[in-house]
Amino acid sequence: MSTFKDLNYKYNNLDLFGKIIVINAIIFILNFLMTIFLKWDIAQYFVLPSSFMDFILQPWSIITYGFFHSGFWHILFNMLLLFYLARVTTNLFRPKMMLNVFFLGIIFGGVAYMAVANILPTNLFRVRGVLLGSSAGVSALLMFVAVYMPETQIRLFNAFNIKWKHIAIVFVAFDVFRLFLGLNQGGYIAHIGGYLLGYVYASRLLKGIDIGSGFERMMDGLFSWFKPKSKLKTVHRKKGKSGYAGKTKQEFEAFNKQKKIDMILDKISKSGYDSLTSEEKEFLFKAGKD
Repeated sequence: MSTFKDLNYKYNNLDLFGKIIVINAIIFILNFLMTIFLKWDIAQYFVLPSSFMDFILQPWSIITYGFFHSGFWHILFNMLLLFYLARVTTNLFRPKMMLNVFFLGIIFGGVAYMAVANILPTNLFRVRGVLLGSSAGVSALLMFVAVYMPETQIRLFNAFNIKWKHIAIVFVAFDVFRLFLGLNQGGYIAHIGGYLLGYVYASRLLKGIDIGSGFERMMDGLFSWFKPKSKLKTVHRKKGKSGYAGKTKQEFEAFNKQKKIDMILDKISKSGYDSLTSEEKEFLFKAGKD
């Protein structure tokens, strides 16, 4: 019992992407065990079918397919890349914004997969069957980082640095190459859908527009249905004149905080993450936790 409590405590202290990685691992292990011992593949009810008519019968699969993987190497590669991307993004951006990119990438990748399967001639791309794996969401995050912070570097194997934009170029080129080789074409079409979402999201965000805000509000509203209702009454205070340039104290502090984050991000884009001072790194870390 104490072991379960320890595991539960550790899980609750993970960040959002840490929890997603754990959930993926648990689902993979449970599905593997049920397939081996019970001869029951539960994945069939959650993976994304290529047929639009089949999708109508399980619409939840447009998101749930991202939590099922075809094999050990499939989940290992996706979760490792997700782990590294989460380390970069959640210290610089709101975690919920990064969740928007990830889940919208999964959705957009699934839509691209079904569109090709149901609209284009069947002899052009072989995409019949089902789609599974979080690759489209990971692809969206990768492209987001590459577009928003093209000069940011990651240290590989503790030996050399490489820019995320160069990593993205290699991944996109490799996926396009394998797409036209005829291997796993449905999966690579979903990857490309994720890349497109990540590119559009970062491009618009650079102009000050968060295209995922509506999706975030929708998901917040959905999850609020499952939260217990508070019996506490909300007391509203009358608004008066503010001494913070027409803003409330909270709005003024949030504005200054975002300006500081933007200045640090600009510094990263020009000189890389390692150019930050310890105080700037600590500030970003705390901001990512908010």
